[in-house]
Amino acid sequence: MPRNWWMKKKSYSLFMLRELTCVFVGGYALFLLILVACAANGEAAFIAMLNSPVSIVLHVIALPMVIYHSITWINLTPKVLIIWRGEERVSSTLIAAVHHAGWIVLSIAIFVIVRAIAGT
Repeated sequence: MPRNWWMKKKSYSLFMLRELTCVFVGGYALFLLILVACAANGEAAFIAMLNSPVSIVLHVIALPMVIYHSITWINLTPKVLIIWRGEERVSSTLIAAVHHAGWIVLSIAIFVIVRAIAGT
């Protein structure tokens, strides 16, 4: 199989992009662990790490990658989570919509909690 097989169809390219986003998700998780270690050394080290140019670039790159990864992952949910209501299969669109809504609600809840903690 040629090295550029994934460039022949748009669906293959989007699949490979989704797989590439896993690297950014993992890298961001590692960054968060390093950030926690910096926080243990005091607030100044934590703030310095967040304000570093590397941190800012990482956030600018990682955010769209993580959002794309999350959206495509949630869109795959109806393919593996098949729900029956009696003899009728629940709509794939409904399953994905409920998961997207849950993601939005949880994101807002986490934002509100973090803002409340930061305000104190």
